Amino acid sequence: MNEYSARGDFARSETASKVPHVAFMFWVVKILATTVGETGGDAVSMTLKLGYAVATLIFLAFFAVTLAMQVSSKRYHPLFYWAVVVATTTVGTTTSDWLDRTVGLGYVKSSILLFCAVLLVLFLWQRTVGKVRFENIETRREETFYWITILVSNTLGTALGDFVATTTGLGFERGALVFSALIAVVAVLHFRTRRIPAAALFWAAYVLTRPLGATLGDTLTKSHREGGLALGRIDSSMVIVAAMVVAVFFMTRWERRRPDSSFA
Repeated sequence: MNEYSARGDFARSETASKVPHVAFMFWVVKILATTVGETGGDAVSMTLKLGYAVATLIFLAFFAVTLAMQVSSKRYHPLFYWAVVVATTTVGTTTSDWLDRTVGLGYVKSSILLFCAVLLVLFLWQRTVGKVRFENIETRREETFYWITILVSNTLGTALGDFVATTTGLGFERGALVFSALIAVVAVLHFRTRRIPAAALFWAAYVLTRPLGATLGDTLTKSHREGGLALGRIDSSMVIVAAMVVAVFFMTRWERRRPDSSFA
């Protein structure tokens, strides 16, 4: 993929009417969303004992409803947008666990399979639309590729997070540090070089925030024997959702003050 959108600062880029401005608070909310996706997905599949397949169907229905609201919206709506992101993280959690544990692919095979799927979606996006980008998502076709990329990448993140934390033996806390370091590398590349397209760095960071959220979620909820804090999946999910709502509120207030805001 050598035709990305013209480089703009992905921390200060112009946004289309249906996607939020990408700044520091965007990434804070994204990490909270991926973390609650892990704790919430596990709460339904494990704590409520519904199983991965049933939980996946439930979250797919949630994804369909939230996506319909987002697509039908004429402008960026914080509630609709972030509800879809949360839906993709919960679907990603239960789908990945189903592939890893029920189907029996394991973390390595499923991570490779899903990573290739992300690359395939980005390749098709570039070939179909002419460029891959993260801002100014204006057409229905671009919005379709945008959400497919997010859905697949959030599924990949669960498998990748489990692989680093479990298969390599690093544990959840050190796994979170690994992904935090990788995100920091992407940030340094963004600020220190112009050779890598902004869209490529954005989607790299977007993919990496999912396994970070997965390892953070597991750190909070896994048992002490497994290396977690055993805080409880449902209670942790509620606290993270509350924090996410507060973060979105302040981000929205800041967004409304921007002269080029996409709000009506």
